[in-house]
Amino acid sequence: MTTPQDLFIVATDVPGDRPVEQGDLSLALAGAELIDLLGARALTLDDERIVPGPPLALGDRLLDEAGAALVRREPYESVEDWLWRRGEGLTGAYLDELDARGQLTGERRHWLPYRPKADAAAGTEARRHATGRWESHEPVLAGLAAALGLGEDGDRAGEALGDEAVVTVLAAVNHALTELEGVRQRRRIENAAFDNIWRAP
Repeated sequence: MTTPQDLFIVATDVPGDRPVEQGDLSLALAGAELIDLLGARALTLDDERIVPGPPLALGDRLLDEAGAALVRREPYESVEDWLWRRGEGLTGAYLDELDARGQLTGERRHWLPYRPKADAAAGTEARRHATGRWESHEPVLAGLAAALGLGEDGDRAGEALGDEAVVTVLAAVNHALTELEGVRQRRRIENAAFDNIWRAP
């Protein structure tokens, strides 16, 4: 199991202050991929630039795709640019991957085809793995989930990491999510103003 897979399942299973938006989860999944690639030494960070290492076969289709998608020419890509580029449609990709492997169970709901039943967390290998990491408060998963409004305070999770590169990725995820919410707010304001024009006498 990988960190993006675990994050997808946690975002599906764990109740938060509000439902996790598909776009938010896609950005966080892209960050989770970077963290796993860092752990596999498939890349390093130079400040906020992603410096790819030799191509590696990591045994996971989506992580291998992520590694192959790294920009391999200078000045290289920033972490935040990666999140926006790689994150496009990534929620659907992980949904399809886990579903094809029979790792999702439950009922259908809005953008996710599945809503886990009460006993679904223990129903598949992927859910057992994700649940184990979540219940042990593993800092990387906790930090990514906190960025999505799930679980413990993100500052506490960040303090437990101790890895500067991972902290950089988490900070970029939080910044990208803030930007995305800003775009949504502007659209809501613009739409409300447009509606008011048509309603005016």
